[in-house]
Amino acid sequence: MNESLLLDGVILGGFALVFVLIFRRFGLGATLGYLVAGAVAGPQVLHLVGNAESKIGVAELGITLLLFIVGLELNPSRLWALKKEIFGLGLLQVVLCGLAVTGLVAAVHFSWSAALVLGLPLALSSTAQVLPMLQSAGRLRTPFGERAFSILLFQDLSIVPLITLVTVLSRNPADTHGPPGWQLFLSTVLAVAGLVLAGRFLLRPLFRIIGNLGEREMFVFAALFTVVAAAAIMEALGLSTALGAFVAGVMLADSPYRHELEADVEPFRSILLGLFFLAVGMMLDLHAIAERPLFVIGMALALIATKAVIIFGIGMAFRMKWRAALALGLLLSQGGEFGFVLFAQAQRAFLIAPEAASLFGAIVTLSMATTPFLMRITQRIREEPIVAGERDGPKADGANALIVGYGRFGQTVAQMLIAQGVPVTLIDTDIEMIDVASEFGAKVYYGDGTRLDLLRQAGAGEAELILFCMDGDQISPDLVAGVHNAFPKASIYVRAFDRRAVIKLKGSPVDGVVREVLESAVKMGRMALESIGVDHAEIDRTEDIYRRNDKERLRVQYESGDIRAARGIMITQDQRTGLSEEQAG
Repeated sequence: MNESLLLDGVILGGFALVFVLIFRRFGLGATLGYLVAGAVAGPQVLHLVGNAESKIGVAELGITLLLFIVGLELNPSRLWALKKEIFGLGLLQVVLCGLAVTGLVAAVHFSWSAALVLGLPLALSSTAQVLPMLQSAGRLRTPFGERAFSILLFQDLSIVPLITLVTVLSRNPADTHGPPGWQLFLSTVLAVAGLVLAGRFLLRPLFRIIGNLGEREMFVFAALFTVVAAAAIMEALGLSTALGAFVAGVMLADSPYRHELEADVEPFRSILLGLFFLAVGMMLDLHAIAERPLFVIGMALALIATKAVIIFGIGMAFRMKWRAALALGLLLSQGGEFGFVLFAQAQRAFLIAPEAASLFGAIVTLSMATTPFLMRITQRIREEPIVAGERDGPKADGANALIVGYGRFGQTVAQMLIAQGVPVTLIDTDIEMIDVASEFGAKVYYGDGTRLDLLRQAGAGEAELILFCMDGDQISPDLVAGVHNAFPKASIYVRAFDRRAVIKLKGSPVDGVVREVLESAVKMGRMALESIGVDHAEIDRTEDIYRRNDKERLRVQYESGDIRAARGIMITQDQRTGLSEEQAG
C-alpha cells in the first residue's frame, strides 16, 4: 500500500509538473494544468493512477486551507473599507447569477432540486485562477481589481450556506436522519461562538508563547493544528469543515500573527489545492462527456454569456464605466473550483447522478479554460481612468510602505511616514514590543521580515517602500538582492549598524543606507560645542568639515573593501578645527 501511494505520488507529481509548466508557458494558468494532468494520468486515459475518491478526500484539505486564508483576509478595517463592494456587488452577483443559471439548468430537464445544487455553484467564479492573474498583471490593487476581489470574497463566503443547502435538500438516508434544520442552525451558531472564544482566549496566547520561543517549526505546526482542529470540531457536529476553517481564519485576522500564518500555511494550501485539482481531473468521466460534447460546449458558452451579461448589468448599476463593467463580467464569467466540491456533495446527497456531476464538472473545466483568453480581452477593453478621490484598491492593510523592525529606530521612521499620510505595515519579532505598541494604538505584525514569503503576504508586491530598520548587522547583500528581484517596484532602505555594514552592502540594489547613530552623534557634537561658547557659524563649519572628512574616508574604505583603509584621513588631536577646508577634506 505504501509503495502504491508512493508510486501514485511520483506519477501524479511528474504529470503535474509537465502540464502545469506547459500551461503556464502559454498563459493558461496552473489550475487547468492540474486538471488535464489528472485526466491524462487517471483511469480515463492512461490508467496509470486510480482511486481518485480516496485522494480527493485528503485533497479537500486544500479547500479548507484556502478558506482559512480567506478568513485571515477579513480583518475589520478591510471589511469596513470594502463593505459596499462585498455585500453589494458580491451579494447581487451570487444571487442573480445563481438564480439565472439555475433556471438555465432547469430548462434542460433537470428537477428543481438538482437544478439548484448545480446552478448555484456555477454562479461562483475561480478565485484560484482570477486573483493570481490580476496580481501578475498589476491590476489587483486598482479600483477594477478591488471590485473583482470583493465579488470573489463574497463568493468564497457563500460556499458555507451553499453546503448547508445541499445538506438540507439531501436524499441520503444518512443525512435525512440527521438533526432538523433549526437544530442545525443553532448548532452552527454555538459552534462558531465557541470557536471565536477559543481563538480569543486560547489561540492568541498560544501563538504569543510560540512567538516568544522564536521556533518557526512550532508556528507552522500550530497553524496547521488550528485549521485541522477547527475543521474536525465542525465535522464532529455534522457541520461544514470549510466553515470551521473560515472561522479559525477570522479569529486570527486581526491578530499580530496574521502575515506569519499566511506565509506558513500558503505552501501547504498550494500543494493540497493542486492535489485536489489532480483528483478532480481523474474523476472526470470523459466517456460521458464524449457522448454529449455539444451539451458540454453549449452549457459552458451559455454559462459564460449569462454570467458576463448579469455582472455587466450589476457593474453598470454600481456606476462603473461600461468598459470596466464589461471587463469585470468577462473576467468572472467562468465556473470555479468550489463547484467541484459542491457537485461531489450533491452526488453524495443523492441529488444528482454521477454522470451529471462529471458533465457539469467538465462544463466548469471548459469555462475555466477560457479565463486566460478573456483576461487578455479585458486588458484591451478596460480603459477606465482612476478619477479623483477614488480609492486605490485593497492593499495589505492599505500599506504603501513596509517597515521591518519597530524598535526606537523604526518607530521614528514610521511616525514620519504616517505624519505625511503614508500608510505603513509594521513587522517585528519582539512579542513584548508588539504588545506595548498595541497599547499606543500601533498595529505591529509578528514575523521574520527577512523572509520573502512573509514580505509577499504583507503586501511587498504592491508597496512603494521597504525599509529594514532592525538593530544589529542583519541585512546581507544576498537578502537585498533577493528582495529587489522579488519586488522590483519597491525602493529599499537599510539601517546599517556601522560603516562595516555599509561597506558590506557594496554593489547591492539598495536605494539608501543610513548608519544608525551618525546623525544623533553629530547632533550631540553640535550641542557640546554650543555649550562651551563656540558660535553657530563655526559649529556649522566644523560639522561640514567632519561630514566631508567622513564621506571621503567612507569612499576610500568602500572602494577598497577594507575598514582599515584611509586611516590618515581621520581627524586627530594633532589637527585643529581651524584647518582649512582643503586640509580637512
